Amino acid sequence: MSDTQLKCTTRHVRIFTALVKNNNLVPNSDHLTLDLDPDNEFIWTETTIEKVHEIFRSLIKGSAGQELNEYKLRCIGSELEGAIRQLLQAGELAYNNNCRVLNYSMGLPRSPELL
Repeated sequence: MSDTQLKCTTRHVRIFTALVKNNNLVPNSDHLTLDLDPDNEFIWTETTIEKVHEIFRSLIKGSAGQELNEYKLRCIGSELEGAIRQLLQAGELAYNNNCRVLNYSMGLPRSPELL
């Protein structure tokens, strides 16, 4: 990995080459940290969080041996955004109506009557 701190920021995913210590990011080129849904737009369960983390681990493992750069981090971030959308469309994830800004960034909510 590079000596500079790399990051990827999407609407629902932030990835950093850093460790979290005392609620602060400490640059570490040998470690990736995932900040999932920093604006709390969704209601998460342990199962949905673990699904996203498993996809994240799989994408990282698939990149093993390759130079990590911001472009590759953005690709990983985009893949995770797609996974979040799939969870939402499958009904495994729901919008948090109490979030700071409710803008339905992944599309309008689906109700059983509309499916």
